[in-house]
Amino acid sequence: MSSSGEIERRNLPTPVVLVIPVFVMLALMWGQEIVDQVPGVNLDQYGIRPRSAEGLLGIVTAPFLHAGFDHLIANSGAFLILGSLIALTTRKFWSVTIGVALLGGLATWLVAGANTNHIGASGLVYGFAAFLVAWGVLTRKLLSILVSVVVVIMYGSIALGVLPGQPGISWQGHLFGAVAGVVMAFVLRDREARR
Repeated sequence: MSSSGEIERRNLPTPVVLVIPVFVMLALMWGQEIVDQVPGVNLDQYGIRPRSAEGLLGIVTAPFLHAGFDHLIANSGAFLILGSLIALTTRKFWSVTIGVALLGGLATWLVAGANTNHIGASGLVYGFAAFLVAWGVLTRKLLSILVSVVVVIMYGSIALGVLPGQPGISWQGHLFGAVAGVVMAFVLRDREARR
């Protein structure tokens, strides 16, 4: 006969199971980019196009779209590491991802320059980094604090990406992704506290 503590431990998802969604999303990004290389195919047109009705679809699709493999490679490592950290340490990967994509994407759609097209997973990357730092500060749990310190050390330099001035870079997507990450940290911390 096993105790309830043993049953609860057996029902906990393994680290591999927790990171599967991160790998699935990354695989979809890579699959989409392979398809986008087919002559005559232009999936990048479905990015966030500010204040146009068609551009609203980009709020959902933009994180999967990239301007070539160099762009995708630049986002893949950080997406994989930061997404896995969220999945493993907070178990809130889907909540954070959906919240950052929707809030950051909508803000980009509202504020970014007209006749522009915003694509790439970097908004999620900035949102993930900001979430992890804010989560460590807000929850004050040792593991979360350690993760936030590691994120600042490894990715602190990306903070410059929220400043305007680099042609072809969606600083709005970066900025609003980061803001959305902080918002999600507050929302999810409050939800956890109410439980």
